[in-house]
Amino acid sequence: MARKIAFLGVMAALSIVLVLLIRMPLFPSAEFLEYDPADIPILIVTFVAGTGSGLLLTVVVSVIQGLTVSAKSGLYGILMHIIATGAYVLAAGLIYQRFKSFKGALAGLLAGVLSMTAVMAGANLVVTPLFLGVPVSAVKPMLLPVIIPFNLLKASINAVPTLLLYKTALWYYRPAAKTAARHT
Repeated sequence: MARKIAFLGVMAALSIVLVLLIRMPLFPSAEFLEYDPADIPILIVTFVAGTGSGLLLTVVVSVIQGLTVSAKSGLYGILMHIIATGAYVLAAGLIYQRFKSFKGALAGLLAGVLSMTAVMAGANLVVTPLFLGVPVSAVKPMLLPVIIPFNLLKASINAVPTLLLYKTALWYYRPAAKTAARHT
């Protein structure tokens, strides 16, 4: 259990550091929608330690990021990050848990990309008007040219390194867990 907590702590820290180092707008017309690779460690945790651990890390990282690195987005940013990454983690993790293979990971990540994109289209229609005090009609015109492509692109970019790195993390994490289990 201590190893798992340490692993989650390291991956949470890595996620925050990645946000500090890499943040950039993907669409000049919506500079507030920034790409960051924070989901990569969270997705790796999902594949290595399970969907529950991935969801837990999503909440922890979202709160830390929202109170520090992305403080200007406040509660709105925290909530939207939990919704977006939570949808991604849930879809990817549930599929990978059923099919623990490279193809399962690929299918999980693809489902996660589509899930995050669909959920964020809906979340932006519900949450954004509430937090910004604007009507839904002000958000709708942004869906197709900005919000949907942004989420597709961000989630797809984060899927590639996750797919390339999760097996290495699994290799390091699992032997350590087996060794710890033998000594208890």
